Amino acid sequence: MECNKDRNLERCNCSYEPCSRKAVCCECLKYHLPMRQLPACVFPNDAERTYDRSFENFAKLVKDGRV
Repeated sequence: MECNKDRNLERCNCSYEPCSRKAVCCECLKYHLPMRQLPACVFPNDAERTYDRSFENFAKLVKDGRV
């Protein structure tokens, strides 16, 4: 499968600029999931900038109606 990095960049809100996985979704998921984290794109921008990408933080945001 060919990566659509250019198209993915339009929706990638990852604010960690030196990230080598930015807009390469398969690599991003492969990196985050073993650490019980989700990628930036599932978080609202203000929550993403905290770099707390944990499952628990995501669940809290869902409970609070922010996601």
